[in-house]
Amino acid sequence: MIAAEPTTTTAVAAPGAAWATSRRLLGLLGPVRWRMLGAVAATCAFVALNVSAPKLLGDATDVVVEGVFGGTFNERKLATLLLLVAVMYIGASLFSWVQGAVTATAVQHVSYRLRASVEDKLHRLPSAHFDEQRRGDVLSRATNDVDNISQALNQLLNQLILSVLMLLGALAMMLWLSPLLAVIALVTVPFSTVVTVLVARKSQAHFTEQWRTTGELNAHLEEYITGHEVLKAFGRQGMATEVFTTSNDRLSRTSARAQYVSGAVQPLLVFVSNLNYIAVAVVGALQVTAGAMTIGGVQAFIQFSRLFSQPIGQIGGMLTVMQSCLASAERVFALLDAAEIPRDGTEQAGELAGREPAGAEGAAVTGGRVVFDAVTFGYNSGPPVVRELSFTAEPGQTVAIVGHTGAGKTTMVNLLMRFYELDSGRITVDGVDIAGRGRDELRSMIGMVLQDAWVFTGSIRENIEYGRPGASDTDILSAAEATHVDHFVRALPDGYGTLLGNDGDSLSQGQRQLITIARAQLAGRSILVLDEATSSVDTRTEVQIRQAMQRLRQGRTSFVIAHRLSTVRDADLILVMDHGRIVEHGNHQQLLAANGHYSRLYDAQFSGRADALRAGESGQ
Repeated sequence: MIAAEPTTTTAVAAPGAAWATSRRLLGLLGPVRWRMLGAVAATCAFVALNVSAPKLLGDATDVVVEGVFGGTFNERKLATLLLLVAVMYIGASLFSWVQGAVTATAVQHVSYRLRASVEDKLHRLPSAHFDEQRRGDVLSRATNDVDNISQALNQLLNQLILSVLMLLGALAMMLWLSPLLAVIALVTVPFSTVVTVLVARKSQAHFTEQWRTTGELNAHLEEYITGHEVLKAFGRQGMATEVFTTSNDRLSRTSARAQYVSGAVQPLLVFVSNLNYIAVAVVGALQVTAGAMTIGGVQAFIQFSRLFSQPIGQIGGMLTVMQSCLASAERVFALLDAAEIPRDGTEQAGELAGREPAGAEGAAVTGGRVVFDAVTFGYNSGPPVVRELSFTAEPGQTVAIVGHTGAGKTTMVNLLMRFYELDSGRITVDGVDIAGRGRDELRSMIGMVLQDAWVFTGSIRENIEYGRPGASDTDILSAAEATHVDHFVRALPDGYGTLLGNDGDSLSQGQRQLITIARAQLAGRSILVLDEATSSVDTRTEVQIRQAMQRLRQGRTSFVIAHRLSTVRDADLILVMDHGRIVEHGNHQQLLAANGHYSRLYDAQFSGRADALRAGESGQ
């Protein structure tokens, strides 16, 4: 359970890849383009008012200077100018609020669609993808990275558009007031641009590593929380803490480097801005002395130079947010671009949604003939796990699959469910190749009970109803009684309304397993798969399950994967697997009489129990 510490490599994203990610990220704004146009319009109004006000304040300054030194003080003109400035700043505040509100709603719409796309993608990924990826890292992409993109977009769209427009508006006013001073102010722009680009390239790799390490840390936490009992039982808390601390230290270092490198931009730009301010003030004073500008004009220009340099600093400050956003976007887009399960042209989701499950409401189950014809398969194009499997399961038969661990028993069932595609051979259900059936259609015929009993947060009634949504209380109760769930549920204070949480920890493993069997009973599918369904229950519960399964499998084709051979004695057909091949087949008596592989497995289990009992008696 404790994963080996991976080797950390820092991949520097190519500039072309960053631009491609940026374009794709902006493409997400397509459905909200009208809202964004509204936000841009509000921003333009805000900028227009903001850049007009300093000019009027400069004119007001000239009125005061003229009154002091010229002796003609125009109070009415001064009051009018100040009132206009006040109205402008009030209007600018209003448009700023509108821009922020519209942008926030647009970004949340984009985030909603992005989360929906990720959730939909997870349903369309093949099982092999989750075999290769750590679940904690996948969860981190679907939650942390999407949230980071949402927050970053909200900041960038609010500030970036405003900064660019403010930059252009201030530049236009500066050129109008004094081209000479405008040229002095523009001298610093190339330097600021070069610094921003260089730091962007340097910090991108650090942000990519930061979010990769975040996913790695989440993967460790997910493993530790899931297996906390095993950790404590084996006293491995120290090792878990060491692995966590290593990942946590790496995340801290990469985050610090990313923030440090990207954060170096703004102080540099502020320093350059201050130098620019000094140069404008000195040259402006000389212009006033020479009579080329008024004092109010210089005052207005200095304000415009501040309005010009401030957006440059803000853009530099947003570099951190931008690079972090791109790093998260790359991870999310990599998930969205992962290879999917090939779509089935024969899938008819609408028909399946309204189809009555086989065996529901007491209807007779028909069909269920399964044929494996020379099936061969290997995971990830590796060595074959199963080789040349051929057998036939007739409708209503119980087929038991036994063998040592790793013999290919569960793989056989995964192939039947089309969780993986065959390398060669074919599987037919009722004469139709499953490759020609839609996956949803195929799985609607199969009920499955796994070794790991899965229950979700909700009531016991809802967990059983999961097998057939909308089932009546009568059907739910019948399924519970048939699988001996009703017996222990009646003893609970809230009965079927008892809420289960934390994977049903309030119930025993056997009780959770019985609920999953009741779920399969309610589903009433024509084919039933039991993958070590009784491995976690006691002997008495095993007997109850066996009795329930005898009723459940009437008219149904049942596949039972089991290590405990006591559960497969009454199977119609027993397949004995060894290293991916069927080495023996027949019923219990036939295989015992053959004195082969099955007989040795059976003797090893039951003679071992007898020896243990005798050893216990002699020790007393």
